[in-house]
Amino acid sequence: MFLDKLRNHVIVLDHTVLVSTVLTRIVLNKDFLKKEGCMEQFPTLFISHGAPDLSTHEGEAHSFLKQLGQQFPKPKAILVVSAHWNTSHPTVSRALQPQTIHDFSGFPASLYQLTYPAPGAPDLADRVATLLNQHSLSGTVHSNRGLDHGAWAPLLLTYPEADIPVTQLSIQYDADPTHHLRVGKALEPLRREGVLILASGGATHNLQAFGASSDANPPTWVKRFDEWLAATIAQHDLASLLSYRQLAPYAKENHPTDEHLLPLFVALGAAGGTAKGTRLHNSYTYSVFSMAAYAFD
Repeated sequence: MFLDKLRNHVIVLDHTVLVSTVLTRIVLNKDFLKKEGCMEQFPTLFISHGAPDLSTHEGEAHSFLKQLGQQFPKPKAILVVSAHWNTSHPTVSRALQPQTIHDFSGFPASLYQLTYPAPGAPDLADRVATLLNQHSLSGTVHSNRGLDHGAWAPLLLTYPEADIPVTQLSIQYDADPTHHLRVGKALEPLRREGVLILASGGATHNLQAFGASSDANPPTWVKRFDEWLAATIAQHDLASLLSYRQLAPYAKENHPTDEHLLPLFVALGAAGGTAKGTRLHNSYTYSVFSMAAYAFD
C-alpha cells in the first residue's frame, strides 16, 4: 500500500500523522514508490481548496499542492468530488472537454482568465454511473458540465500539464455524511483501475468569518475543530466522524452547512472499510480556512 510506505517517512505525534513539515519540505523518492509496487492502487485524497485564489496565492498550501502529484504514479484519469456541485442525485459529467467554471465573484480579473484545459473522461463517467446504480444510488450523467473551482484550482497546481482526463462527481447538499460514505464505497473499484479519486472541500469552512488577511492566525475555535478532525481520522473512528456535528468541538461554527466536509466521506468510503488516514498537510489561510489534506489507504 502507498501509505504503508509513506509512513516510513513521517513523524507520528499525539495520534496525528505529520509528514515532515507537511510534505512541503521533503521530497519522496518517486522511483522508490514505483519500485516498491505503489502502482497497485491509488489512495483516495481529501484536500481543502480554500479560497478561489488558491492557484495564484503563494503560501504553504500552494507549495504543498504543487508537489503533491509528484508523490504518486501518474493516474489514468481523475475523478474529482467537489463541494461546489450540488444535485439531487449523484451526477457525473461526460464532457469531452470540460469548461473552466469561474463560480465566484469579487476576485482580481486575472483569476477569471485562468483555464484548466484537461480532456474529459466520458468512459470513466459511464463507469462511475454504473457503479453507483449497482449500489442503488441513482447515478446519472450530465452531458457537458465543466469543472468548478473546487476541481480546477487544486488541479492547476497538482497536475499543471492538464494532460490527464478528468471528470467531476456531484454531492448532495440535503444528504448526510452516511449517504456520501455509501457513494464512496460504490466507487472503491476505481482505485484498482488507475483512477485517482480527489475529494475537494474544506476541513473548516465558515464564509461569514472569512478574514481579510490570508496570513491571519486561526482562532481557537478553528484549531480545536481541525485538531479533533485530525485525531479522529488518525484513530479511524468512523462513527464519530459520521456524527461530527454532534461530537466535534465548534462544529457549527466551522461548518454552518455540511457541503464542504461531505467530500471527505466520499474519500473515506472509496478507500475501503479498513483504510488508514494520514494527514499530509496542515496550514491555514484567511484565518478560518484549514487547508488540511488527507490520504486514505
